[in-house]
Amino acid sequence: MNERETLLTEDGLRKLEAELDDLKTVHRKEVNDRIRQAKEFGDISENAEYEDAKQEQAFVEGRILKLEVMIRSARIIEESEGGGDEVHLGSTVKIKNMNTGADLDYTIVGSTESDPLNAKISNESPIGIALIGAKPGQTLNVATPGGEIQLKILSIRGNRKTGAKAKAK
Repeated sequence: MNERETLLTEDGLRKLEAELDDLKTVHRKEVNDRIRQAKEFGDISENAEYEDAKQEQAFVEGRILKLEVMIRSARIIEESEGGGDEVHLGSTVKIKNMNTGADLDYTIVGSTESDPLNAKISNESPIGIALIGAKPGQTLNVATPGGEIQLKILSIRGNRKTGAKAKAK
């Protein structure tokens, strides 16, 4: 199977590993218990509890497989020394939205960790793509789903570099 590289911070990798552990040790057992209880009700051909538990089991097992692939193909974004002369994956960028006048801080992360509500934007998003490689003082025109916006790079902090593949556990 051709696995796509998953770019993660150390924190992002820990969160995925914790979710995987929880699914394997807690949720898997809970679902198996639900299936066993539903079978005790008798005929499983018309047993809604059994069908619901089997669907949840399929979801849990699918998520486990997906997390295992993501962890196996993880490449860690490591903190590097030095100033913020250019936006890279892992950089925190202070920008001014020239359309609204708002100052915003965004951290550029891999798509797996993207969380726009917490100012973590994907390097594959329109704004993330436009910011990668930009320098302080630069003004960018960005085509977004909501229309074109103009962003000015005010500062760049915490440049990171892409590190080694994560070690399989």
